[in-house]
Amino acid sequence: MKRRVLTVGAALAVFAAAAVAPAVAPAAAAPSAGVLAPAAQALAAPDIAVANVQAHLTQFQTIATQNGGNRRAGSAGYTASVAYVKAKLQAAGYTVTEQVCTDCTYRSNNLIAEWPGGPADQVVMFGSHLDGVSAGPGINDNATGSSALLENALVLARQNPTMTKRVRFAWWTDEEQGLNGSDFYVRSLSATQRGYIKGYYNFDMIGSTNGGYFINRITSATAAPLKAYWDSLNIQPEENVEGQGRSDDYPFAQAGIQTSGYAAGASARKTSAQAAKWGGTSGSAYDPCYHRSCDTTSNVSATVLNRGADGIAYAIWQLAVGSATNDFSVAVSPTSGSVQRGASTTATVSTATTAGTAQTVSLSATGLPAGVTASFSPSSVTSGGSATLTLSASASATLGTYTVTVTGAGSGGVSRSASYTLTVGGSGGCSGGQLIGNGGFESGSSPWTASSGVITNDTRQPARTGSYKAWLLGYGSTRTETLSQSVTIPAGCASYTLSFWLHVDTAETTTSTAYDRLVVQVGSTTLATYSNLNAAAGYTQRSFNVAAYAGQTVTLKFTGTEDASLQTSFVVDDVTLQAS
Repeated sequence: MKRRVLTVGAALAVFAAAAVAPAVAPAAAAPSAGVLAPAAQALAAPDIAVANVQAHLTQFQTIATQNGGNRRAGSAGYTASVAYVKAKLQAAGYTVTEQVCTDCTYRSNNLIAEWPGGPADQVVMFGSHLDGVSAGPGINDNATGSSALLENALVLARQNPTMTKRVRFAWWTDEEQGLNGSDFYVRSLSATQRGYIKGYYNFDMIGSTNGGYFINRITSATAAPLKAYWDSLNIQPEENVEGQGRSDDYPFAQAGIQTSGYAAGASARKTSAQAAKWGGTSGSAYDPCYHRSCDTTSNVSATVLNRGADGIAYAIWQLAVGSATNDFSVAVSPTSGSVQRGASTTATVSTATTAGTAQTVSLSATGLPAGVTASFSPSSVTSGGSATLTLSASASATLGTYTVTVTGAGSGGVSRSASYTLTVGGSGGCSGGQLIGNGGFESGSSPWTASSGVITNDTRQPARTGSYKAWLLGYGSTRTETLSQSVTIPAGCASYTLSFWLHVDTAETTTSTAYDRLVVQVGSTTLATYSNLNAAAGYTQRSFNVAAYAGQTVTLKFTGTEDASLQTSFVVDDVTLQAS
């Protein structure tokens, strides 16, 4: 959300009169006992998994870290953010367009994605700004809104319901410089095209750690589905006074398009009355890291984010999804596993009725490698039930890692599926041992890839053993440094333990704020994040089970980011990955 305040003006009072009415009239307040909450009445409205939204946040954090620490419009970090969202949407089947904003402060692209169902002249639009400020990675402001929209778009594509209206998603550029991306888009529309848009919903900063529950134009008909969902949770939301005229709903409102949206608050301070009903700290900012370098994945409330993401789904289903037909979902737990030649492994396949009434679901699996068979017990269930999937590998099964698709075929003609990652290992025992090369850094830099000066024998930070170690950061200025090594992890071992010794030394004086960070990753998974708050004398051994990567070649990576003042040193030594 941008800092400069604009006044929406009296025109909003006129706009409110003709807002989009939801497909099912939602409750106006928290339901009493025995009355279905609005979310329950919207039979097909899905639950949006907050863990999936958080996974998108992690990707945006990584993008910022790899591109100078920010995702400002026009920067490499913003371009990479657009590419990440675009790839996800195209893979899901969206019609995706990049619109170049030629008069933005920083020339860059809006991203527009449209789901093909529903009439083209009846559009409900959901948007958020994708850019951040240059001071930090911009995770709450506004990767939260962007990620919640992205996951909602992906869930809509997976469920593929009957649509009564066209749903259009937008990720805006250059918001932080004055709402330029959304303004450019609205100005590019003809009067007819503007008339097609029956409502625009904006989501800006929806995960604030000391957050509130705010709705734009809360008493309007446009806001009704957003308010209905939060009312069903007895949240008691309030008008988004702080955000009026400060985000991308403003250009739409100025053009006569009905608007609403969620927000959790920025730099304004929570009142004692708000703290009493929502929790949190009165007298403190809703987002203490607003437009600061500490606006990272640690600066997000999962609870607030989850309620926002689910409320978006409820609004989409109320406004644009047709009458519910019988439907169900399929999930596999765990989502990955390994099997040795001549052995078998199991997983649980769960189903749930997501719309209408329960139906018979027949289970099957595809994508199996040669020599591997799948069986289900039972082979069909009533939606809401579960079955055991058994994957058996012959003595000559093809080795490697494969994506197995588990499909449930419903008696009503609907099919749903889920993915399971299977690694097939050899039967000749474990060819394990120590897998990290030059883990003590005493043999030069190979096979490590490191930022200049990271592998060093500088005595100001002594090694744990020997003379060399990896010393990341410690400059007291804005900086990012990395240390990585590609490692092949064999299949067939009983245990896989990654260990390293870490010493954290800092000049920071805070006991509550993580200004400088070290992120440890295997592949795309973050194993741990350390910060100046972990400072202590001497080295501490850190260990992790990495059995999930058996049979794969992955990159072990340490990424350190330091803010503009007060040094923090992350010193790593004696790295091992022991397979046995």
